[in-house]
Amino acid sequence: MIPQELIKKVRQIQIYTSRAVNASFAGQYESVFKGRGMQFEDVREYMPGDDIRTIDWNVTARTGKPYIKRFVEEREMTVIFAVDLSASGRFGTLDKTKNQLAAEFCAVLAFAAAKNNDKVGLLIFTDQIELFIPPKKGSGHVLRLIRELLYFQTPKKQTNIPLALDYIAMVARKRAVVFVVSDFIQADSTSSPQADFKKSLSLLNKRHDCVGVCVSDPAELTLPKAGIIEFTDAETGEIITIDTSNSDFRRQYEGASAERFSQLKKLLRSINVDCISISTGKPYINDLIQFFHQRHRRY
Repeated sequence: MIPQELIKKVRQIQIYTSRAVNASFAGQYESVFKGRGMQFEDVREYMPGDDIRTIDWNVTARTGKPYIKRFVEEREMTVIFAVDLSASGRFGTLDKTKNQLAAEFCAVLAFAAAKNNDKVGLLIFTDQIELFIPPKKGSGHVLRLIRELLYFQTPKKQTNIPLALDYIAMVARKRAVVFVVSDFIQADSTSSPQADFKKSLSLLNKRHDCVGVCVSDPAELTLPKAGIIEFTDAETGEIITIDTSNSDFRRQYEGASAERFSQLKKLLRSINVDCISISTGKPYINDLIQFFHQRHRRY
């Protein structure tokens, strides 16, 4: 039985996304994700003027006459959301957590995909594969994905991004647009994330169109001046006490946070993976539209 509170939340997101995903938004979504390629349809006899590069040599050899391959444009796409719902995503200092923000962000793009008659799939991961729903069409399917994102509960679990990327590489046979939605915080990682998932993401991006979606909260960038605070690491359970009134510490914290995000963006650029940064502290639709505009200009 689905809790009434969850049904209400899904309905709220559906209403919000129906307003956000207007004709203009859906058009921008369609224009920036190319991925459509050409799909083989059948063969026919060669005619003067045909491109010899399309000759089907196997059929030609069997029949003794030259035949060419005919292709049709693929008009539907496959979109897969790989969403990190580890324990660190339960953090949020404003009106929503990072995991809730991730769910709403995916909902907007999923409904845009549904309007475009694209297939949408979902992978939920922590330090293991929690759930995989194969891509399908339809708004009813999208509503199921949103329910799974909102309903998912995890104990104190950590993050394994390479595991998720390698899993998608194994199950996604057809070229897809893959949104990797995460705060990219791994408890066992160093200050630089390169060693953790660069190779897996680079390999996946060669077969698919990958987009990194970095989810954050304002307090992860700037600590409030609130005196002595006890912090608990959501993924490891480690407890530390910090004096946030210490200006030197706050400055070091802000510098380290800014460097971490800078290194992440630099990593993604180095392997030609686009990045969208969203925060619980501001509307993500603006970030998404800006991303559409930047990508449209580039292509």
